[in-house]
Amino acid sequence: MDSDTLTHENFDFRGFDVPELKAVTLAASGPNTDDSAPGITLEHSDKAGKKSGGKAGRAKKGKNVSKETGKSKKNRVGLFTPMGLRDVTVRNRIWLPPMCTYSAFARDGKPTPFHYQHYVSRAFGGFGLIIAEATAVAPEGRISPCDVGLWEDGQIDAWRWIVDGIRNAGAVPAIQLNHADRKASTGCFAVGYEGQSVPEEAGGWPTVAPSAIAFGGLNKPRELSVDEIHGIVGAFAAAAGRAVSAGFQAIEIHAAHGYLISEFLDPLSNERTDEYGGDLQGRARFLLEVVDAVRATIPESMPLLVRISATDWAAGGWDLDQTIVVSKLLKEHGVDLVDVSTGGIMAGVSIPVKSNYQVPFAEQVRVKAEIPTTAVGLITKPKQADKIVSRGEADAVEIGRAALRDPYWPLRAANKLGIPATEAPYQPQYIRGAY
Repeated sequence: MDSDTLTHENFDFRGFDVPELKAVTLAASGPNTDDSAPGITLEHSDKAGKKSGGKAGRAKKGKNVSKETGKSKKNRVGLFTPMGLRDVTVRNRIWLPPMCTYSAFARDGKPTPFHYQHYVSRAFGGFGLIIAEATAVAPEGRISPCDVGLWEDGQIDAWRWIVDGIRNAGAVPAIQLNHADRKASTGCFAVGYEGQSVPEEAGGWPTVAPSAIAFGGLNKPRELSVDEIHGIVGAFAAAAGRAVSAGFQAIEIHAAHGYLISEFLDPLSNERTDEYGGDLQGRARFLLEVVDAVRATIPESMPLLVRISATDWAAGGWDLDQTIVVSKLLKEHGVDLVDVSTGGIMAGVSIPVKSNYQVPFAEQVRVKAEIPTTAVGLITKPKQADKIVSRGEADAVEIGRAALRDPYWPLRAANKLGIPATEAPYQPQYIRGAY
């Protein structure tokens, strides 16, 4: 990796020895080969290959078999290798990340025909896992007044037909549960006040947080009481139960991007002196309580994911070391995969946004916490995505903004990677239009 990738004004990756990472391969099927995580096999990189100009853990050009792993290129894990999580099999490693659409225009938290079109079209397009956007566990936990939710039973049926459409198209429907705390009640294209707190007279509401610290120019939140924290834990569990009733096959807890859970984690936004603050154990307590409550609510066979920001890109704040520690705890508490992102916790920081800029974080969490991960962030090209998976940098990639431009991105990727149309995730009605 070049020096620009390894260093940043508020972060230095050189201490993590990225070039010498072990390659970790998630087995698509078969028995567990490592006690540390279900379905994980650890393979050490070929340092000698590096000295001779080769690449770690990869077969030399013109060879079908790596001397170290004995694994043929034909059988390597790639974008279109199925992936198992508990009792769920995802058809490939190309996933749609949760992306807010702010389109519940009735402000009742219920998804609409727009959401059906949005998600089902990407299932038709070949995505393996579809993670529905940040879904509020309480009305005051919405990012904007037009966010979707699962805070009451009347919202279940509005999701069910979308879930059925995703499943019928061959993808796995998942949903991200969230509470936006001090970043709640903000504007969007449908409401106005973009980048600002929405006034109460325009449909906004007072916000809460671990500590009474405002985010950027947003309104100052009120500090949560311990009883309120317990209530929010229950709200996550109840929303997870509704997601199960709606037919979702996986749950993701949003613990990233400066929303409620990630605020508890970060020492720069959590100044509490009770059991939910202080050291890492205290700051991680809320997340682990939410995980335990959700895990106890959903079926044992259902995968549980957590999205986390691996760094807030601010000196003295949340960082990769803490992320790895917490990821190990998440694994112990029944989490099956960590969805690795960065940033969003602190305002005004410098983030070195460029191609693959978050991939090293996913790789480090994958190796050091020994848990499957996904990588996200400016992953736009099929070969780029395939290399991330085949090199063991992440178990799956999430195609976000590129998927907004092209709902059929996986089908185009299959063509670019030489996957026969008969093996690509085409709907039978569309196969005659295959690349």
